Amino acid sequence: SSGAAAAPLPEEDCMKLNPSFVGIALSSLLAIDLWASKRLGVCAGEGSAWGSARPLMKVIEVSGHGIPWVLGTFYGLCQSDSSAAREVLLNLLFALLLDLVMVAVVKGLVKRPRPTHNKMDMFVTISVDKYSFPSGHATRAALVCRFVLRHLVLAVPLRVLVVLWALIVSISRVMLGRHNMTDVLFGLLLGYALYGVVEHCWLSPATAPALFALW
Repeated sequence: SSGAAAAPLPEEDCMKLNPSFVGIALSSLLAIDLWASKRLGVCAGEGSAWGSARPLMKVIEVSGHGIPWVLGTFYGLCQSDSSAAREVLLNLLFALLLDLVMVAVVKGLVKRPRPTHNKMDMFVTISVDKYSFPSGHATRAALVCRFVLRHLVLAVPLRVLVVLWALIVSISRVMLGRHNMTDVLFGLLLGYALYGVVEHCWLSPATAPALFALW
């Protein structure tokens, strides 16, 4: 009846009508992330603003792909005749495999779709690669960059080139429309953290004699 008190709203409706400050902030950041990522996807297609640079961006994409890195490191490990080099290469292989597993797990858990302007023409993909968060190329770039700077003796110009490569690979993910900005930023943080795990679990003839016996 008209005199009856209005029934209280369900709790979930109250939450929608009165969103928390954190909810509003996260929604706003997500909207900014999607908007900025789309604006920066200047190589997402041949008709994009920088569409002519798309082939170059795809070459950069391959340079950060996991399969060439894993196969190249394994080949170097098999061909190396130095115990010190074998130790470094074995740990690099361990780092790359750890990176692939962690990225696949996080992608499978989060299941964030790729940006709508992305073209699914990536080099060698697997099932979880349909998801976007985090960027595996960014995690790999950060991980390899830290590893190389720590364990290889390089001249300053080469060290600068390694850092620039990691940055360019990461930026190319947004330019190609493969990822949103937050995918790349989290990927860089994850790769940086994974290097700490590799250092903590460093494989050596003393800690993993069975592995070194194979070579």
